[in-house]
Amino acid sequence: MGSLSGALRNRREATVPSSSIAGVQFLPGHTPPYDLTYDDLFLVPNHTDVASRFDVDLSTDDGTGTTIPIVVANMTAVAGRRMAETVARRGGIVVLPQDLPISAASDTISYVKSRSLTADTPVTLGPDHSVSEALALIHKRAHGAVVVVEDGRPVGVVTEAGCADVDRFARVGAVAVTDFVSAPVDTSPRDIFDLLESRRAKLAVLHAADGTLAGVMTRTGTVRTGIYHPAVDAHGRLRIAAAVGINGDIPAKAKALVDAGADVLVIDTAHGHQAKMLEALRSVADLRLGVPLVAGNVVSAAGTRDLVDAGADIVKVGVGPGAMCTTRMMTGVGRPQFSAVAECATEAAKLGVRIWADGGVRHPRDVALALAAGAANVMIGSWFAGTYESPGDLRVDRDGNKYKESFGMASKRAVAARTATDSGFDRARKALFEEGISSSRMRLDPERPGVEDLIDHICSGVRSACTYAGARTVAELHEKAVLGVQSAAGFAEGRPLPSGW
Repeated sequence: MGSLSGALRNRREATVPSSSIAGVQFLPGHTPPYDLTYDDLFLVPNHTDVASRFDVDLSTDDGTGTTIPIVVANMTAVAGRRMAETVARRGGIVVLPQDLPISAASDTISYVKSRSLTADTPVTLGPDHSVSEALALIHKRAHGAVVVVEDGRPVGVVTEAGCADVDRFARVGAVAVTDFVSAPVDTSPRDIFDLLESRRAKLAVLHAADGTLAGVMTRTGTVRTGIYHPAVDAHGRLRIAAAVGINGDIPAKAKALVDAGADVLVIDTAHGHQAKMLEALRSVADLRLGVPLVAGNVVSAAGTRDLVDAGADIVKVGVGPGAMCTTRMMTGVGRPQFSAVAECATEAAKLGVRIWADGGVRHPRDVALALAAGAANVMIGSWFAGTYESPGDLRVDRDGNKYKESFGMASKRAVAARTATDSGFDRARKALFEEGISSSRMRLDPERPGVEDLIDHICSGVRSACTYAGARTVAELHEKAVLGVQSAAGFAEGRPLPSGW
């Protein structure tokens, strides 16, 4: 017991062989001479005086302003304006894809910056629009309603249930509920909750002083306002990030994005440890744009050092762990994600910068383990593709399951969009070297169909992990976490039995 308690109290000395994982505390005998990924590990319960998961501060110190350690990856099938607005309202940040034209990126940034810090933005239609139009738009938002407006004022609410067995050519003004719950936009969330409870309603329509529509709020949304803190800029507006690639006039595009209001710039390519990336990064760093520069992806201390030397404030870590990525199977290139994050985070800490763990998370435990390895933020992509807020259209399969389509950013579908202006010959040549899945069905979890539901799920797990580790902050989780290595059977033991077993 003495050696175990000593391991729990003190950080392991960095005298282990180079093949083990530096910067992470392990149980005695649990430092294998090979790389590890999230499924290989478990967190050991530690002595704690953290009485409640709400005593845990999940904000990060990487300069991005996030108050929860979640970054939404710059995937076309995931990162749109609805996602950006919703995630920033709960404290995370979304990275707009690098393939987005500057004009479209600027419009999205302006839109997100104009959104409320508390109220959700509803989908709206006029009274003369059709029921079919309402049904096409209802699932663009997790609150499941369309607000009918006339001269900017809310006059009704349409839900999917209200459209059942109704002629699709009927007008929404004829099927809208007109006795909906309404409140001034400056009403406190607690009062809105009480109002909804008294009316047994799920949604309140908020209006400005002049009676015009200002937003909507659900019962769950009122509760979330007391748990999360929005990620806001110096002017109190929601934050948003944007990505650029390493081809073309990178400095001009980077400056245009910052001028449009981007709070963070991500210089992104699959293989970040290359001369072209370092050149692009230096060219942007020399502009001194005044926003954090993120660059990647790499999986080694050497890659981390080179990116930092070239001007990166944050290094993006991960090659091959993404759900839509086929790089490892195609090339054999990559590295198990936990080891990559731990090594890069240790090197980054020496250099005074932070890292983002990019990819490979499929459960809340994976996010907690990435933070324990030293990540300041964790990037999530495909996991969020199957939500109401992702850009794709909602589809229903033959069994009635709702889903959206997702695809990798090196896939045939993404490459075709990226090379649309190339000659036919060049497009055909590049098509021979595609990696990634072009179409995958991402099912909406009936219990967590919205991105906020998944954020609740993730943050609940991370907060609980912190209490088990005796940590009140993300930084303390890295400092205090003690890990052990488990077999595949050990991982399987921790999974709950399927329903109906």
